[in-house]
Amino acid sequence: MIHSLVKKCNEDFVMVCVLHRNILIYLSEFLKTHSKIYLKYFMQNISIYFFLLVAGARVNAKDSKWLTPLHRAVASCSEEAVQVLLKHSADVNARDKNWQTPLHIAAANKAVKCAEALVPLLSNVNVSDRAGRTALHHAAFSGHSEMVKLLLSRGANINAFDKKDRRAIHWAAYMGHIEVVKLLVAHGAEVTCKDKKSYTPLHAAASSGMISVVKYLLDLGVDMNEPNAYGNTPLHVACYNGQDVVVNELIDCGANVNQKNEKGFTPLHFAAASTHGALCLELLVGNGADVNMKV
Repeated sequence: MIHSLVKKCNEDFVMVCVLHRNILIYLSEFLKTHSKIYLKYFMQNISIYFFLLVAGARVNAKDSKWLTPLHRAVASCSEEAVQVLLKHSADVNARDKNWQTPLHIAAANKAVKCAEALVPLLSNVNVSDRAGRTALHHAAFSGHSEMVKLLLSRGANINAFDKKDRRAIHWAAYMGHIEVVKLLVAHGAEVTCKDKKSYTPLHAAASSGMISVVKYLLDLGVDMNEPNAYGNTPLHVACYNGQDVVVNELIDCGANVNQKNEKGFTPLHFAAASTHGALCLELLVGNGADVNMKV
């Protein structure tokens, strides 16, 4: 039945709206599990929203994941749908089961136009979700510079940290979003900040092999031998993860190939223990790593 109603938007559709005030949520659940063709049709036909709302549909009803129609519209980057919902008093502060607001969803999905509609209605753009992440964290993770710019221009805290003390720059560095990293630095982000385990943005970029970010941070003069809470340097984590391009860059820039961590392990030990560290091992040995170093 829902299939035909979504396609037709006729008198039968309006009747269903009248009888079922939670129809927005029923449709959200349906669209979540069916073809994107239906989703595209639903979001492009704003008259559907109009009929639903005029018929008394609950604009702030929540589905099984506590997502409201506004969450769904934002996730689909449907600016028109968002505008219709906002005009009918959709709750911009509604939270889903992950404590995420529509702004979190917009930031994660690069929905800049939707975010622009939401921000003026918010008293605080720094609200955190269950993991302690703000919209800026999500924007940095997704790598969308325009979203980051928007949030920063509206008062987003550039040094806000999540429950693991990770800041937006940690996530941008880990994901390799060099332009976002540069943007954050230009707005005052601390390039030497540490999370709860003392990982710096350089550790983050080195672990995931994001060479452009690694080079940029090294050019800024960050300490390449800075240990984390376990005594591991960026070279240690790069070797453990088999990031040979990063290992080569760190060595070329003067990283200590024989630095020990808290348990006495050097980058060479990590490379030898890694299932994909053969090239790293070769680079270390070729650049003075002590093969006789004992723990």
